[in-house]
Amino acid sequence: MAAEKRKDRPAHSLIAGTIAGAVEGAATYPTELVKTKMQLQGSQQYVAQGGQLYRGAMDCARATVQTQGIRGLYRGLTPMLLGNAAKAGVRFLTYDTVKAWLSDDRGRLSMPRTMLAGLCAGVIEGGTVVAPSETIKTRLIHDQCMPRQNTYRGMVHCVQVAVREEGVRGIYRGVVPVMARQGANSCVRFAAYDTLKQWALGFRPPGERDYLPFAYSFAIGMAAGIVTVYATMPIDVVKTRMQSPSARLEYRNSLHCAYRVVSDEGVRALWKGATPRLSRLMFSGAIVFAVYEEVVKALRNSAV
Repeated sequence: MAAEKRKDRPAHSLIAGTIAGAVEGAATYPTELVKTKMQLQGSQQYVAQGGQLYRGAMDCARATVQTQGIRGLYRGLTPMLLGNAAKAGVRFLTYDTVKAWLSDDRGRLSMPRTMLAGLCAGVIEGGTVVAPSETIKTRLIHDQCMPRQNTYRGMVHCVQVAVREEGVRGIYRGVVPVMARQGANSCVRFAAYDTLKQWALGFRPPGERDYLPFAYSFAIGMAAGIVTVYATMPIDVVKTRMQSPSARLEYRNSLHCAYRVVSDEGVRALWKGATPRLSRLMFSGAIVFAVYEEVVKALRNSAV
């Protein structure tokens, strides 16, 4: 019986992760859009092309709603939603698989091994799923900030234009900082979440220490999200700049991009968009881990 449950675990991880990613993406997307807009402004090409400038996150959200309505806060949602669902599925499948390989005979994992499992999950999800979906999302949001917003008719047209102008590499622009960010994100987030989860399980009654109630998972996931934001923000800024349509005119590579951001705008620019990203990752961590735990629990209790 135990062997059968272990065999089903990869499928459970994939299904639960995909559902959790879709729910989280839909719930937190407006903060992702505001964060991306804040990170795009400041580059010389963005300013030269007449890109809209905002005084802060609230001004950005207010201006977007005033000029484009509530729907404007969801520009680029489709690629993000598809990518988020696939990303979470790949992340949890990879993490649980690597975690099983690295665990001792009693299923326990040391902190360095937990971080290694998270790093592997992040790098794989970044290279396979996140890079193309976020490139398309960033292009759609960038287009929304320009005086003429007719470059892309939608997600499919955006992909066609990117491939026609730059080849397949066009939709994988910024793949190195994407993989670095996702690796760092997952490394920090899983390590923080697993540490807090094991601590919380110690307070559960005997016989109930194999799962956490929804509220516990939600709170711990939120805490893990806060830690993740400030540890990985500079990589996220470089990733966004590298994925903008004008990046090829302004930056030679990711290191040159980071250098230009610091030299032109100061070190603080590497934390641009931290407030909306903090609000997103707090709730995204809470939502994705809580939904994941609930779906896995339901799958364990079913015949799936």
